[in-house]
Amino acid sequence: MELRQLRYFVTVAEEANFTRAAARLHLAQPGLSAQIRQLERELGQQLLDRSTRSVTLTPVGAAVLDHAKAALAAAQQITHTVDEFTGLLRGHVRVGLISGAANDEVDMARVLADYHRDHPQIAISLTEDTSEAMYAALRHCELDIALLGLTGSEDDPAVALETVFDTAIVAAVAADAPGFGDRITLAELCEHQLICLPRGTGIRGVLEKACAAAGLTPNVAFEGAAPPLLLRLAGHGLGVAVVPPLREPDAAAIGVRMLDIDPAITGRLALAWNRERPLSPAAKVLLGQVRIAMGGWKGGDTIFVERENQV
Repeated sequence: MELRQLRYFVTVAEEANFTRAAARLHLAQPGLSAQIRQLERELGQQLLDRSTRSVTLTPVGAAVLDHAKAALAAAQQITHTVDEFTGLLRGHVRVGLISGAANDEVDMARVLADYHRDHPQIAISLTEDTSEAMYAALRHCELDIALLGLTGSEDDPAVALETVFDTAIVAAVAADAPGFGDRITLAELCEHQLICLPRGTGIRGVLEKACAAAGLTPNVAFEGAAPPLLLRLAGHGLGVAVVPPLREPDAAAIGVRMLDIDPAITGRLALAWNRERPLSPAAKVLLGQVRIAMGGWKGGDTIFVERENQV
C-alpha cells in the first residue's frame, strides 16, 4: 500500500467521480482506476461501488476513508515537523486572490514581494479567481491561503475565515444619468439593467441573497470580472453597476456617481485557509505576514476597486 494510492482513493471519494478525480490529480482516468483496483486487491476488499454513474463508498470504503485521511495528514506532518525542526523554509505556497485585491488598500503584491525577498527559495503560485472557486479549492487543499469575498453562505467548518474588513455595496450610475437621487431602493435597483460581477463572487452573492430575501430578481444585463470594468460600463450609460464605494474624485474621473442602496447591503473581505490540514511552514509564515498587514488594511477606505491609472 502506497501513500499515493491512499491519496487517489480519498480524492475519488471526495469527488464521487473518477473523471473529476483524475482531472484534479492531473492523471489519466485509466491509470487512476488501475491504482484504486490495485489498492483494493492489496486490501482484499472493494472500497468503491462503481455500479451507478456516481461512485459511492462501500461499507468497507466508508470505514477506511477516515483512516486514509489521517494517514495522509500524518505523513504530511512528518515533513512539516522536520522542516520546522531544522529551520528550513522551502517548498511551494499557493495563494488565491479575488480580482482587485492587489491595489493600494489591500497591498498583497507588497506582502508577497517582502515574503519572496526574505525566503527566495520558496515558490509562490498566485491565482485570481471567483470567491466560490477559491473556497472550494481551499476545501480540497488546492490552495493554502486565499483572500476572498463572503456571501454569508459559507458554512464549511474546515475553512477558517478571518474578516479583513466590511465594505458597503453601492450602485454606480453615469454622472449625467437623469432620474436618480442619492439613494436607490433594492426594488428600484432591480427595475434597471444591472452591471455586476459574475456568479461566484462575494458581491454578486450578497446582492442575490438580499434580492431573494425581498422576493426580488435582479436584472443582470452585463457581467465583468472586476469593478473597474463595471464602472466604465456604467459611465457609458449601459446600466447601473453594483460595486464597492468609490471616492468622489475617483468616481468623477470615471464619469459615475455613487448611490446608497436601501436597505444597505454589505460585502466582506476575508482571509481564509483550511484549518483541518496542517499548513506547511512556508505557508504558516506567509499567513502570519498577511495577518500583520491586515492590521493596516482594516484602517483603509474603499478596498476592492482599482484606481483608473492602475488598470
